[in-house]
Amino acid sequence: MSQPQEPQLPQDEVPESAVRRRMLKSFGWFALAAAIPVGIYEWITHSPRAQGIAKPFRKVLDANEQVARTYFSNTNLVKTFPAERAARQARINGYEGIKTPLADDWQLQVDRPNNQPLLLSMDAIKALPKYELIYEFKCIEGWSQIQHWGGARLSDFLAKHNLGTRSGNAPSPDNTHDLFRYVGMETPDKGYYVGIDLESALHPQTLLAYELNGQPISAQHGAPVRLIIPVKYGVKNLKRIGRIFFSDDRPRDFWAERGYDYYVGL
Repeated sequence: MSQPQEPQLPQDEVPESAVRRRMLKSFGWFALAAAIPVGIYEWITHSPRAQGIAKPFRKVLDANEQVARTYFSNTNLVKTFPAERAARQARINGYEGIKTPLADDWQLQVDRPNNQPLLLSMDAIKALPKYELIYEFKCIEGWSQIQHWGGARLSDFLAKHNLGTRSGNAPSPDNTHDLFRYVGMETPDKGYYVGIDLESALHPQTLLAYELNGQPISAQHGAPVRLIIPVKYGVKNLKRIGRIFFSDDRPRDFWAERGYDYYVGL
């Protein structure tokens, strides 16, 4: 049965009881509208946490990653610049993982499934073809700077030493099923660590960098070798690489554990 409708009277003839009903109804809708956001806030704040933030927020970031992955391509190169556009003094931002002096016996450790780890010197990295990259380094804090880096392509390094695959063969774009999903990197003191999808690691502009403005990089910039990965924000550009490993599960990531996006693609 339909509810009886109040007659549409001129405003000055509306009974006081009808005015009160309208007011009460308005207050009811207002209270409901206020309660919904509060309820959502309470639900989010009491949700389990996932990698440093409430699980609903992590799901939003994971969805954002899926969108970002759809436009990633190894043929999409970041914009490069003439060398004279590069900053003379590259900005230093963060000392996590490099607060202690570099050990004299530093070697790059690369873990291999079912095999002994590789222990490599800088000579092994410098033996690979050298590439220079002048691009706009972008920090997730909002600043950016054109910087000039030199080093070996990470893809060449992986191919040279047959790394990043389950078969132990060199990575091949024609056999992506053989690739691990992620590469993990950490500083020698394990104070800073990143996890990167292998597609981005194999991007042709991703470097194991050992030069800045044509000179060996300083300790503050990550000597003797650091990651430069232009398709990611700066938080993924790990300084002073001590260990590299591969996994199908997401490796630990310093800033993702503190609530940041894991993928942070550009």
